[in-house]
Amino acid sequence: SSWVCRYRYDAMSKPPSRPVPDGNDPATLHDLIHASCVSLGARGLLITGPSGSGKSSLALSMMALGAGLVADDRVEVAAQPDGPPVARCPKALSGMIEARGVGLLRADPAPPVPLVAVIDLGIAETSRLPPERETVILGWSLPLLHNPETPHVAAALMQYLKGGRVAA
Repeated sequence: SSWVCRYRYDAMSKPPSRPVPDGNDPATLHDLIHASCVSLGARGLLITGPSGSGKSSLALSMMALGAGLVADDRVEVAAQPDGPPVARCPKALSGMIEARGVGLLRADPAPPVPLVAVIDLGIAETSRLPPERETVILGWSLPLLHNPETPHVAAALMQYLKGGRVAA
């Protein structure tokens, strides 16, 4: 199948510019995003940010707390006709995650998962209780979190995947 490739960390700010392959059916939209993705059950978190921002490190920290590795470095995202986009790992990268200074590590691959939120590590969170934000991926609005740059971010995101967030 055809893929729209994006390697800019801000790729989630708008839907893809061209659908593949047959144009009008939302179920045919796909994207390849420079990101990592972890899951807890059937809830996926897309971790975005520029190179070196800590996407793999955050994924490793969340994996140590029980999250599954969906994909590292590149994530295939596919639109669904009646739900949020589904993230999966490109076959060539399945079951691997990079740990800087250690190397490529093996990990049990998690299955494709619907996305429930996106965190952008390229934008620092400055609010103690941040406002609700959204981003659009393949025509679907998802909650957008910014990088709180705190030691508890992995644990907080695990709890987010378990129970969501209380509206401010």
